[in-house]
Amino acid sequence: MNSRLSTWIILGLTLTFLIGPFLIIIAAALSAGNNLAFPPQGLSLKWYLKVFEVESFRASFGVSMFLAIFGTLAALVLGIPAAYAMARFKVPGAETVRLIVSSPIIVPGIIVGLALLQYLVIPLGVGIGPALFLAHTALILPYAVRVVSASMQNLRVDMEEAALMLGCTRFGAFRRIVLPNIKGGVLAAFILGFVTSFNQVPVSLFLSGPGLRTLPIDMIAYMEINYDPSVAALSALLAFMSMGIVFAAERFIGLSRYV
Repeated sequence: MNSRLSTWIILGLTLTFLIGPFLIIIAAALSAGNNLAFPPQGLSLKWYLKVFEVESFRASFGVSMFLAIFGTLAALVLGIPAAYAMARFKVPGAETVRLIVSSPIIVPGIIVGLALLQYLVIPLGVGIGPALFLAHTALILPYAVRVVSASMQNLRVDMEEAALMLGCTRFGAFRRIVLPNIKGGVLAAFILGFVTSFNQVPVSLFLSGPGLRTLPIDMIAYMEINYDPSVAALSALLAFMSMGIVFAAERFIGLSRYV
């Protein structure tokens, strides 16, 4: 009995540590006052409504959505063939390739952003927009390769070999046999990449400029001038959006099976 009670106490403390800050943000965003404070000064939804009235938030939300969607698609276009090749063929230096592909996860984002700024944007004159797109694609690529690789390992090789023996080309077998059977893993990789890109801060911090900011960077800039609860309200809305995407993915495709 004592052991079970201790387990529940530890579980409760852990959940409080993880969820507590999020609940504080939600409560602070409901404040009727004009300053960010906890406990809230009355209750009101005006700051949640104000989020949609700030022009910079709307513009940066569009930038973040573009990077998250198309950066993830670009990462999948590169990552799916790479995962297929490493799963089906003996690629020379496969482990080295996996290490290189995984490096954006291993290396801190602030170092990646500084390196891209110093060695890509400044010396080569690459625009902020293309550099930001390349950075987000590179950050998402490891998720695409790893998740799709896991799906490839669970797919029986003899299904593809049967198609080849019946006269199907390698590309045709991939399109008709492999891709339909790993579509759950591809969708899981897309969702993970989307959420990762949308909430990315360190890399975007170095590669943002006038007129081109992602939403998290715009929120930081907004708080340098304003200290009202609208940023807390926006943070809560983004957290709900991310959780909704992940829960929907788990409900319909079983996200945990692929990650």
